[in-house]
Amino acid sequence: MEALIASYGDESSESDSEPATPCQPPPSSTPPTPEFTPLPPPPVSLLIPPNSFGGLDFSPGEQSGRVRTFPHIEGNYALHVFIPVYIPSTPKKELALFLKKLSRLVPGLYVVDVDIPLDIITKDDNKLEQVALGREFHISLGRTVPIRVHQIDSVVTMLRQKLQFQRRYWIDFSKWEVFLNDDRTRTFLSMEVTTTGLAEVC
Repeated sequence: MEALIASYGDESSESDSEPATPCQPPPSSTPPTPEFTPLPPPPVSLLIPPNSFGGLDFSPGEQSGRVRTFPHIEGNYALHVFIPVYIPSTPKKELALFLKKLSRLVPGLYVVDVDIPLDIITKDDNKLEQVALGREFHISLGRTVPIRVHQIDSVVTMLRQKLQFQRRYWIDFSKWEVFLNDDRTRTFLSMEVTTTGLAEVC
């Protein structure tokens, strides 16, 4: 209490012309706290998300129409079995030329999964390479189906056993095909396997 009175002065000292001097805190036995050191700035790579497309001026809300094939239920996981496809650089360049021509002939097409208009991507060769052709292509072996968490390990084990002797093979994508999903809400342009590799896929 005396410390408060000393720092603020008592009631009788209000008329004095000299201001009250604040009291000094008693010496402490605890060590002084270290000075605050700010964290270093994050690396630039963290400031650009992995699925960001740099300077693309595109609002993802422009395209709608995605419909779930099955409702989301807590504890369910989506299972999708597919064959990854590697496309060499020469066919990839031919594919880029085809996509440019296609975007002029059929406006309103979007790149699958990222939902960015194809005509925006084809204006910049780097963006076309990065967004449309720089991704992993695949052949779906079935529909996406829901499974429970306790089923994941057994499904993965079964697939490993069934496919343990399967080796890489050539696939000839020899035909363009248009597919419509079951709900008739989305149309897909895809390449169909009709000759080399068809037996292995089946």
